[in-house]
Order: sequence, then structure tokens, then C-alpha cells
Amino acid sequence: MTQPNRRMFWLLARAQRRAAAAADLSLADLELTSTQAGALFCFKDEGLLIGELASALDLAQSAASGLASRLEHAGLVTRGEEKGDGRAARLRLTPPGRRKRDEAARRAAAGNACLLQGFTEREADIVVRWLNQAARITAPLKRSRQRERA
Repeated sequence: MTQPNRRMFWLLARAQRRAAAAADLSLADLELTSTQAGALFCFKDEGLLIGELASALDLAQSAASGLASRLEHAGLVTRGEEKGDGRAARLRLTPPGRRKRDEAARRAAAGNACLLQGFTEREADIVVRWLNQAARITAPLKRSRQRERA
């Protein structure tokens, strides 16, 4: 019996690219990308600061700011001043942003179910555990490379 392919970084990167492409395709009629939908999923009723968006999506502040600008330009969020801090901007979902977020969430749930089709609950729990571990392990690698460049 042949050994399974255990090039984990390569398999994970390949799966991520294909999953993102499938998600983008499923959201195309909403005029949303999977990144934009992910941003909309971060919103609570009180809105959020750009720094909070950056943290939630594991983005640099500048990337989150650009994403927020694109969401604002698309009419999905509004930007207002943060009480007590004139430098900070609080983003809030607009009614169209809320509708698109809710529909994107429905489609994401269907996509998740498709990805887990044929897996037992126990197997699905192991996949989730492994992905969370991969996220924890690779984060220090990114930070150590940034320190090496400095």
C-alpha cells in the first residue's frame, strides 16, 4: 500500500486556493469576494474598528484599511468617528451589507457542509483541530521571518 501524501504545507495551500476560488465563484452574483464576505462576518451590531477587523482577519492594518475602503465604496459599510477618539473610525454595516452578509453566511454554511460530506462527526472534529493547530503553529513562523528582516 502506498503512503498518503503528507506534504502538509503544500496540501493546505492547495486546498486554500481551491476553496477560496470556489467561495469566490459562489459569491460572484452577490458581487462579493470571499475576503469581503469574511470581513462582513466579523461585524456585530455595534460595528467595529479597522484595527479590530485587521485582528479578526489576521491582516496588516493597511490591508484592513484598504478592505474597509472597498466595502465602503460598495455601499456595504459606513465609516463614522469613534466616540472619544477622533482618529479612529468605526465601521457599521449598511442594510445592503447586512443582507449580503446573511446570504453569504448561508452559502458558507452550505460550503462547509459540502467540504465535510462523508466525514463522521469525530473525523470533522479532528479536521477542525488540525486546522486550528496549523494556524497556531504557522503564526510564529511568520513573526520570526519578520524579525529576521528587521
